Amino acid sequence: MQFDTLIINGTIIDGSGEPKYKSNLGIFDGKITEIGQLKEAKAKNIINARNLIISPGFIDMHTHSDISLVNDKYGESKAYQGVTTEVTGNCSYSPFPTGKKGPNNLKKGLWETGALADDPNTNWTWNTLEDWANTIEKNGISINIAPQLGYAALQVATGATEERPATKTEMTEMKYLASQAIEQGAFSISTGLSVPPSAYASTEEVIEICKAVSHYDGVFYVTHARVGPGKHISMIEEAVKIGQKANIPVQFSHLAITDWRYYGHGPNMLKIFDEADKSGLDITYDMYPYTAAGAGLDQMIPLWAQSGGIDEFLDRLKDTNQRSKIREEVKEGIGGLAPKWETVILSSSNNDKNKELIGMSIIEIAQKRKIDPAETALQLVEEEIGAVPVTVHNRLESDIRCFMDHPLAMFGSDGNAVSPNGFYKSGRPHPRFYGTYPRVLGRYVREKPSVLTLEGAIYKMTGFPAKRLCMKNRGLIRKGYIADLTIFDPKTVIDNATFDNPHQYPSGIPYVFVSGKPVIDNGVHSNKTPGRVLRRGN
Repeated sequence: MQFDTLIINGTIIDGSGEPKYKSNLGIFDGKITEIGQLKEAKAKNIINARNLIISPGFIDMHTHSDISLVNDKYGESKAYQGVTTEVTGNCSYSPFPTGKKGPNNLKKGLWETGALADDPNTNWTWNTLEDWANTIEKNGISINIAPQLGYAALQVATGATEERPATKTEMTEMKYLASQAIEQGAFSISTGLSVPPSAYASTEEVIEICKAVSHYDGVFYVTHARVGPGKHISMIEEAVKIGQKANIPVQFSHLAITDWRYYGHGPNMLKIFDEADKSGLDITYDMYPYTAAGAGLDQMIPLWAQSGGIDEFLDRLKDTNQRSKIREEVKEGIGGLAPKWETVILSSSNNDKNKELIGMSIIEIAQKRKIDPAETALQLVEEEIGAVPVTVHNRLESDIRCFMDHPLAMFGSDGNAVSPNGFYKSGRPHPRFYGTYPRVLGRYVREKPSVLTLEGAIYKMTGFPAKRLCMKNRGLIRKGYIADLTIFDPKTVIDNATFDNPHQYPSGIPYVFVSGKPVIDNGVHSNKTPGRVLRRGN
């Protein structure tokens, strides 16, 4: 037998949750062609995986790499983690469809939110998912992308960006554009119900749009829910209602408790998932292993003030009376829970004058400017023209462990595939960009007390997300499956990225294959670009 690559003496964890076993594995023409002893096998490339684990490539269920992979095609921060597929288009933000208003309108509308905050000089030349995918693949990428359709993109494309019900005409156009994207291969439709403009959509409107696409095979609904003080139960209930009323499976994004008054209430939240699951709703969720979130300062500003987009918001801030009202509401906090500004850290800036502030809390910046924190937040939004990425330390370790251990849980970094020399090089992005998956394997599997078995963790990283995405030939180690593989040392794998120094690759992952090509080869990126934009049903 002749293979392109032969991996010998390794231990296979196949992504199904079943126990590990020792075996050799042969790759030919991008696929796993044999699993077994393979004593007579020959290969151009032989890897001795003694004392290493061979697993399916990790599928990052929640990312925002839609534009970062246009600019950083090697996706180093994720490839070095063992991630072979990025699921994009989350939290309602996708770079398509542009509709009749064109790509520049969509770029401006989404850039203002900071959702796809990457190099503003990127030229958006596409209109549809197909156009965007062709742009990505022509440029080349090292890892795969599984695209989702963002609800906010539909709103920007049709002009439904104000705090009001969408018009009948807008709803009709959104349904058309949603169907178009799904027919072009989008895996799901996502919302961001606590961030504008998606937050302006009512539950009934979301149900109506979901109904327009729920009949397509394999499509599901994914939600950054209507989070906020005291909404830890109602946000899940709304997601369940949408799934049941629209007859569509549900993926709940980055489950967490961020309201300190309800720390420890994880079991009550999980009960809602369990009851929905027992009632017949196909519902799952993703989460990440950090006690801090990555967000935007816009999430601390009242929604009414942001209605209509950044230009209208900035105009309101120029009005003395409206600015005073907005500042008071920011000070009081969304839902009446005052922000803990000392926990809110500026992580990036597009304004050269503010780059020295990166790594400082809003309290520290306020003291430096000798103004109150609420006014500081408004000034930063003005100076950055909307997009103000921050890190917010607002979670408990015990809650992280509670959510991780549940059978409906899988992992999503909520981070981007980036280069340490790219757009984010001068910033301090959340360490989840570089460390999510090795962090789980090192800190929650190997270290004691462990939360997961190795087989259980790999299932949540591979087979389970592949099942949610209805992938036919990825996520498992099976004969005939695409050879997306991650080879790691279970004794040494660990994250190295920190909040102070996030641009650090993990340890213990010497090999990563995408479609049978080594992207990480003996610990070094090969600069190969075998990735592609995947389509639902393939």
